[in-house]
Amino acid sequence: MRDALKLPRPGPIGAIAIAATLLLASCGSSTDAGKSAGNRGPAAVAYVVVEPASVPVVQVLPGRVAAFQAVQVRPQATGVILRQTFREGSFVRQGQTLYQIDPSQYQAAAAQAAANLQSARANADAARALAARYKPLAEMEAVSKQDYTNAVAAARQAEAAVAQSQAALHSAQINLRYSRVPAPISGRAGLSNVNVGTLVTANQDTALTTVTQLDPIYVDIQQSTSDMLNLRQSFSQGGVLQTTTQVRLKLPNGADYPITGTVDFSQVVVDQNTGTVTLRASFANPQAVLLPGMYVSAQFAQAVNTTAFLVPQQAVSRDPKGTATLFVVGPDNHALERTVVIDRTQGSSWVVTQGLAAGDKVIVEGAANLRDGDRIRPAPAKREPARSGATEAAVNSHPSGKPTG
Repeated sequence: MRDALKLPRPGPIGAIAIAATLLLASCGSSTDAGKSAGNRGPAAVAYVVVEPASVPVVQVLPGRVAAFQAVQVRPQATGVILRQTFREGSFVRQGQTLYQIDPSQYQAAAAQAAANLQSARANADAARALAARYKPLAEMEAVSKQDYTNAVAAARQAEAAVAQSQAALHSAQINLRYSRVPAPISGRAGLSNVNVGTLVTANQDTALTTVTQLDPIYVDIQQSTSDMLNLRQSFSQGGVLQTTTQVRLKLPNGADYPITGTVDFSQVVVDQNTGTVTLRASFANPQAVLLPGMYVSAQFAQAVNTTAFLVPQQAVSRDPKGTATLFVVGPDNHALERTVVIDRTQGSSWVVTQGLAAGDKVIVEGAANLRDGDRIRPAPAKREPARSGATEAAVNSHPSGKPTG
């Protein structure tokens, strides 16, 4: 029975036949898989239609805060400081007394000048009266005409003496007024360089203190001459329009300054040391947040590019050389690869300046495995990219600068 159940072992020819059968079965399954893979059909993609947008040409440049006015206070009279009537760092108003110089000698000089004026007026009255008395006598030849002429001349000299005394009194009063040192402008008072009891002299080199006006305040922005020339070249080539410049600031701690400023003027001379041109912007500074000498980052739009496109960032990829590419829907629903030029980011979009035309359908979903010429099944994307045609919208955004790949 055991011998009847034994199966004969296959010979060499039989083993080869079995292997061939298995190989044919394997090739048949592989061919079926290839046919299945080739029948997947066109890839489903989503696209957005791009149109030219008014995209501001945003600049982010360094700047330094400069005082609107900063005036050094110097004495115009010589004497000893009796009082300091302000607190260092406090706000002072124009005309407010800051220092009081000892006025004793100036008061005495003014009193003497007033007495001299009274004496001159008395002499003038007597001289005029004598001339008036001589006039009829000279007509009757009771006195000589020479005496009358002398009397008239003496009266005129007395009147001149009155005028001189009045001028001397006015000068003495001015010197007395200079003993009070007022604030030349309204602003913040700085450190006091003198103490009570210090002897100061008129028009000395050392300032008593400095008063700085902080509201409004200036920000001096440095722009390279190359950027300025490129911008002007864009104006001449068309597609870029000049715009009223609104400026926003980023403070040294990274916070945004809440008040928008405006560019007042651009310097017409290039700094030979730095190769830059200074743009001066003015800002309201009611809380004195901006202080002279502070370093800030200024963000503003000098122009508007009317021929740029805003493309969602997920639509753009880069090849090993760093070239930016994207796919558009081509004729007969074929994917076409385009090389584009990217200027910078704006919000969640790239600003594309070359490589696209109005009405192009840019693929934003499903492009990961596409190749140029692949058949696709396109459909409009559910969400359109954010667009902005206003300068203020771009200024309020925070562009990250030119892409580096």
